[in-house]
Amino acid sequence: MLDKNKVLNCTRDGLDIFKHYLPGDWRVGRNFKNPFYDDTRASCNIYFDRRSGMYRLKDFGNPDYDGDCFSIVGRIKNLDCTKDFLEILKLINNEMNLGLENGYSLSQNRYPSRAKTESNNRRENAVIKKENSIKEQSYNSKPYSVFERGFTLKEIQFWKQYGITCEILKLYKVVSLDEFTSENKDSKPFTIQSSAEEPMFGYFGKKYVKIYRPFSQIRFLYGGNLPESYCFGLEQLPAKGNTLFITGGEKDVLSLASKGFYAICFNSETSSIPESLIKKLSYRFKHILILYDVDKTGLEASIKHQKQLSGFGVNRLILPLSGTKQEKDISDFFTMGNTKNDFNQLFLEFLDQLYNETMAILKPCEIDYTRPPIESQTLISINDVPLGTQGNLMGLTGGEGTGKSNYVGSLIAGTLCQDDYIDTLGTHIHQNTEGKAVLLYDTEQSETQLYKNISGILKRSGRENMPEYFKAYCLAGMSRKERMQAILQSMDKFYYQFSGIHLVVIDGIADLIRCANDEGESVALIDELYRMAGIYKTCIVGVLHFTPNGLKLRGHLGSELQRKAAAILSIEKDDNPQISVVKALKVRDGSPLDVPLIQFSWDKEKGMHVFVGEKTKEEKEKRKEIELANIARTVFSQQKRYTYAGLCEKLQSMMAVKDRTAKSYIKFMREKGLIVKDSENNYELKK
Repeated sequence: MLDKNKVLNCTRDGLDIFKHYLPGDWRVGRNFKNPFYDDTRASCNIYFDRRSGMYRLKDFGNPDYDGDCFSIVGRIKNLDCTKDFLEILKLINNEMNLGLENGYSLSQNRYPSRAKTESNNRRENAVIKKENSIKEQSYNSKPYSVFERGFTLKEIQFWKQYGITCEILKLYKVVSLDEFTSENKDSKPFTIQSSAEEPMFGYFGKKYVKIYRPFSQIRFLYGGNLPESYCFGLEQLPAKGNTLFITGGEKDVLSLASKGFYAICFNSETSSIPESLIKKLSYRFKHILILYDVDKTGLEASIKHQKQLSGFGVNRLILPLSGTKQEKDISDFFTMGNTKNDFNQLFLEFLDQLYNETMAILKPCEIDYTRPPIESQTLISINDVPLGTQGNLMGLTGGEGTGKSNYVGSLIAGTLCQDDYIDTLGTHIHQNTEGKAVLLYDTEQSETQLYKNISGILKRSGRENMPEYFKAYCLAGMSRKERMQAILQSMDKFYYQFSGIHLVVIDGIADLIRCANDEGESVALIDELYRMAGIYKTCIVGVLHFTPNGLKLRGHLGSELQRKAAAILSIEKDDNPQISVVKALKVRDGSPLDVPLIQFSWDKEKGMHVFVGEKTKEEKEKRKEIELANIARTVFSQQKRYTYAGLCEKLQSMMAVKDRTAKSYIKFMREKGLIVKDSENNYELKK
């Protein structure tokens, strides 16, 4: 059936129709006088419209004549292009002898890529037919035809010198051409043939071809409709990658691809680079580097483009080459014998320069295996299990009236004691023999209550007066912002005044931020406290007045503290309300469920709380089962089945424990019948 596209395909997108019906010696892209009326000025122009993919006429003197080839034929034949379009197609077909309704076409397809036989391809002495007017061809839309052939041995060797294989050529749609036919700028046809001395290659796109003639005076020619946004190598890029190079030419792209690097190029080094494309690519690649020739043109262009694209993090890499014709681009770099590793070293040197300041800051943090770090001193422990260590945080939590303040007081008393032994409620405290600062910041209690607590601390430690290095502050009357500033600045002062800080207790860390459920504030607070603990080589005990849910603290602040702290202890009331129980929620080096359950209660005669022993093994085992049963119900309420790896990962994330601890919990839950395996070896809650 006769249709518009068939007509356009065999008339070079309508150009031949204009040539057939418009009299006069006119040229594409140049103004000429309209032959249909007395045109005193050359105001008529035929051009290729990229949007519609066909040639159109524009009359600047009379817009009534504007239109495509079909509308012009309609005007000539007094036909309405809307109503009589099929009649117009039939007229064009018959009058131009296109033969479309008979199933054949007399006109050559605009974009043929036809392979010749081996015998026809042998043109070793072929002469290139040059038009006198041919210079470097413009890449505006040009009709063309090409004849492909297989790569000769000599052509394969040409590409091989750059490390470019036949597989790479095929991947990037590079072909060897026997013949190329097109039109020059004066619309006169010409044909160029390949030879052994002057081979010819084609880089193909959808509606265009870019001709590459490496040994010819005119190295590049264009056929078809080369887009303004021409980008070679774009469709071969992966969805994600580390580094992308923007090179000066197609051969450089191929050369880098042969070494396993990702690269693209635009039509030339001086071509504009669309920012919209670079913006999209910046999401896909960590680094985008301009890798142009090191001659004058390439260096100037790379500086210009780097400045233009700096907002997308685009940098440039300069090759260590002389800049001569034989030694200027990445292809030459590899031809000179340099390897992939040599190029990687150049890139590494670039990164060294780019990250110089960061790496200098990071250098002191580097672990030297030949020089083991000084082990952090354990300041607080239970049964030799480290809980509070230098440079770390320790969390203490529990509900109101559980005995948190009394337990905190016992920790401080342990740092003040002068005797060999005092009752620190079942917890071992490293003595402060050097008289380093011991700091207590309370954000909740009144001055009266804090004074009473300090009296109890001094009594427990065997002192009548506060030592100079023990400082206690009631911060309840300060704003939250002032509290944090006061803590940080006073810590800094006392660190130098007392030649170090032994222990810091912040009773009520939630009162240092506006909302304990604000993730951003919570992360910032815990990060800052962790940083301070490291700087001053001390242990910061943060008291959080939350009631924990099983083995997990509530709220963003609780979660962040549980993640960063070396240990978390919870103070709870026993079944016997006279007894308080200390249990571990987290221990960095081990399972919290293996830490003894410490008990303490009020002793009327001594006028203080005293240690009353550990829970029995049976009670400890029962507690472990209850806690893990609660955990199991929570985990499987979110998802009915887990693989072993999935369940292990979930427990690690939820409970802030290590892999080995999570695995031991799974084993315990299976042994106690809390969870079971199904037929597909997935875990589910026992019904």
